[in-house]
Amino acid sequence: MTRATLLENGLVIDGTGAAGYAGDVLLVGDRIAAVGAGLWGQLPEGLAQADVKRVDCTGMAITPGFVDVHTHDDAIVLNHPEMLPKVSQGITTVVTGNCGISLAPFVVQKPEPPLNLLGADSFRFDSVDAYERAVVAAQPAVNVAVLIGHTTLRFACMDDLERAATPEEVAAMCALLEKCMEGGAAGMSSGLFYEPAFAAPADEVVALARVVSRFGGVYSTHLRDEMATIVEALHEAGDTAFSAGVPLIVSHHKCAGPANWGRTKQTLPLIEALAARQPVAMDVYPYVAGSTVLREDLVDGVIDILVSWSTPHPEMTGRTLASIAQEWGVDQKAACRRLQPGGACYFQMHEDDVKRVIAHPLTMIGSDGLPHDQHPHPRLWGAFPRVLARYWREQKLFSLETAIYKMTGMSARNFRLHQRGQLQPGWHADVVVLDPARVRDVATYEDPIALSEGIEKVFVNGELAYVAGTADAANAKVQARAGRLLKRGAA
Repeated sequence: MTRATLLENGLVIDGTGAAGYAGDVLLVGDRIAAVGAGLWGQLPEGLAQADVKRVDCTGMAITPGFVDVHTHDDAIVLNHPEMLPKVSQGITTVVTGNCGISLAPFVVQKPEPPLNLLGADSFRFDSVDAYERAVVAAQPAVNVAVLIGHTTLRFACMDDLERAATPEEVAAMCALLEKCMEGGAAGMSSGLFYEPAFAAPADEVVALARVVSRFGGVYSTHLRDEMATIVEALHEAGDTAFSAGVPLIVSHHKCAGPANWGRTKQTLPLIEALAARQPVAMDVYPYVAGSTVLREDLVDGVIDILVSWSTPHPEMTGRTLASIAQEWGVDQKAACRRLQPGGACYFQMHEDDVKRVIAHPLTMIGSDGLPHDQHPHPRLWGAFPRVLARYWREQKLFSLETAIYKMTGMSARNFRLHQRGQLQPGWHADVVVLDPARVRDVATYEDPIALSEGIEKVFVNGELAYVAGTADAANAKVQARAGRLLKRGAA
């Protein structure tokens, strides 16, 4: 008997940005069978009422499943496939391999920074095909789309990353990337901000992006600089994508550091100008703090820095760098060196800049959560409900329909996820039922592992993946794991 669920009497927000309306959504198998009003009385031929589970959604919104376009979930979907931090937010698809860092195609026992953001023992896949087999075996609760990291390609093909790649090394990276694109990768990411990629000139990245272009993929970049020279970095990214003929995604757009606060008044018009000549989008997380590895160059003695993990001093996890430095009787840079390798949350953005970016018509939502951190940034558990609670309901930066569009239809379109991101008959049944009046993030910097509220039900490929009902993240359960690896262009 075919599995069928009728979500009735909700506010249907279809993921296109169009106004919501009172109606129903019928799920049959792994697809959306119908969207409209009064569907109980007009079921498709061959589907008996006795075979349909009815769910009353009065007072609720019915939306497409959220697409987290910026994640570092490459390994966690294998090691903890229930993916509770994501499905509990309404996320049904994650895009992995961001910031130039992907598990495939590279095999190593002890990954160096920044690869270690994906875990210490995860690099076991020499191809996308090998990674896909692992995803199929793990059967995660969310769908997975894969970007290939430029930094990972450098590690795989070069013996010295503090220089530009030779023509032979570029050719080797291109050949490896071509195999990954043939395996269904969605595109390539770069993280020119990080030391293992900083020495790469633009023409090295252009050569790789041209491979992506041939396969109809996308190019996502963590800019070379998000501080003093951000304008130059944006020009480099735009020119790289334009030269290669590939769509550009600017990752977690921000103007970082107190000296750069307010510069989104410059960067956003520049991004608009780039978008006038080429396909451009950007993503953002809804917080004033970022999170990455502990880096001495980010320690300025001005911004607050919260340690999220430290290998030599795990006891300092969850404390500020300033308090640790004071206890040790050293300056913050010295404390940073002593804590490495490690990770941290850097309170380096201004709320006004975050608001400008998040409200911009070209902006999608991504969590950029780091699931391997001992004391993670709260965005890992709360990014998407925070957008709805803080920036839609409280601050009214945009309509509910626009907020959902930034999480669903826009994201699926920009990353070319076939038949996802909208409530359309025949499309994949990734669906969220949420309470617009209650939805909110609960995770904080002090207590970052906490379930959000108001996400009532989440369906992934037609299977009920998550049901609200407990406020305890440690005891919450994922109902079903029906996620798939989403190959580029595949139905």
